[in-house]
Amino acid sequence: MTGWCDRRYIITGSQFACMFILKTERLLLRHFHILDGEAMFRVFGDEEVMRFSEGIQTKEWVQAWLRTCLERYYQTWGFGPYAVVEGRSREVIGYCGLFFFPDVAGQPEVEIGYRLARSAWGQGYATEAARAVRDFAFDTVGLKRLIAIIDPANAASIRVAEKIGMQYEKEVMFEGYTHPDHVYVVAAS
Repeated sequence: MTGWCDRRYIITGSQFACMFILKTERLLLRHFHILDGEAMFRVFGDEEVMRFSEGIQTKEWVQAWLRTCLERYYQTWGFGPYAVVEGRSREVIGYCGLFFFPDVAGQPEVEIGYRLARSAWGQGYATEAARAVRDFAFDTVGLKRLIAIIDPANAASIRVAEKIGMQYEKEVMFEGYTHPDHVYVVAAS
């Protein structure tokens, strides 16, 4: 196992909130909070980081994305995207987590997704985070299969998927796209 999971309960006013914590050798993955907006804008607002996605996003978009994480993903599915925090600096460097898709080529799927700030590229952080999230998905959540939906030109993302045991399965064409994405898959052992 690449990391361990802890659920800490934090008192917020008169309520208890569960804080998800997953640790690896160099990283801490945790639930997002609304104060992560600036750090995530450095990810979603960077043209190079967003090159294989829907393009750069506004600060308002980032705040709405964080609210969706807090109000929908964690509450509805019990999982979602997690803030990737570099262990030494304690800086949020991106996200890695699980996303539910109700229809990928006719079936529901859970995707492992990851996106890091450009300053964190080339250090193995994406692979380390993705491996920990994969193990959490299989060992704790009990999922049997994970996919990654990757633009075929995104060689770095494909390498991360392959390093965590994923293999190419098929092409999928989403509505509004100009070319198909590739679906990579890994199953629980």
